Amino acid sequence: MGAGHAHKLYRHGHSPVHALPPHTKLAAVFAFVVVVVATPREAMWAFGLYALLLAGVTAAARVPAGFVLGRLLIEIPFVAFALLMPFVVPGEQTQVLGISLSVPGLWGAWNVLAKGTLGVAASVLLAATTELRALLLGLQRLKLPPMLVQIASFMIRYGDVITDEMRRMSIARRSRGFEARGVRHWRVLATSAGALFIRSYERGERVHLAMVSRGYTGSMPVIDEVTATPAQWRYAAALPAAALVVCLLGWTL
Repeated sequence: MGAGHAHKLYRHGHSPVHALPPHTKLAAVFAFVVVVVATPREAMWAFGLYALLLAGVTAAARVPAGFVLGRLLIEIPFVAFALLMPFVVPGEQTQVLGISLSVPGLWGAWNVLAKGTLGVAASVLLAATTELRALLLGLQRLKLPPMLVQIASFMIRYGDVITDEMRRMSIARRSRGFEARGVRHWRVLATSAGALFIRSYERGERVHLAMVSRGYTGSMPVIDEVTATPAQWRYAAALPAAALVVCLLGWTL
């Protein structure tokens, strides 16, 4: 994966947020999410302030709001779960538009929606301003277990390879007049899935043998040493520090 490799969530730019070292952004987003989760759900105003903080980061990163909002759709399954909570959680009932809803369920739904949306938005901003290769370097810098970093690296490297293999197999099926239209075609699709697994497994073995033959002993060499200045750490810490102040006010007011 070359230095220019970018994922679909990444938006190329030259903002101060883009320029921050990846490990500072990873630490800042993690701290921000922890603070948001620790905020009492009753302090509804606090979550509005968190949203304003993220809006400020979005502006500083020069990322269009529509870009971020469009990628929040990934949390739709959690939204569906949250919407069910007022109907299934036992406890005190209240009437909303003539519908009996659970009060604990309403609070639970609000808690999931507010904190989940803010966490996803922060993650989207991180992905939008940091390339995949830089994220892996940041994880290395933060001393994540090397084996986990390697696994993530290989998943990213060969995800596109396997996807391209799937595309070629799909083209081959269509060129032979095949089109999945019902249950009776599942056998062909299952056979294709099995063939894809075998090809991927064999490719992985060949790649591993090639790496071993070139001196691989279980750890990858660090080519780029990513460092951060105290000023860059302070800049990255501005978001979680401001969020922490809001959280403390949420517990005391």
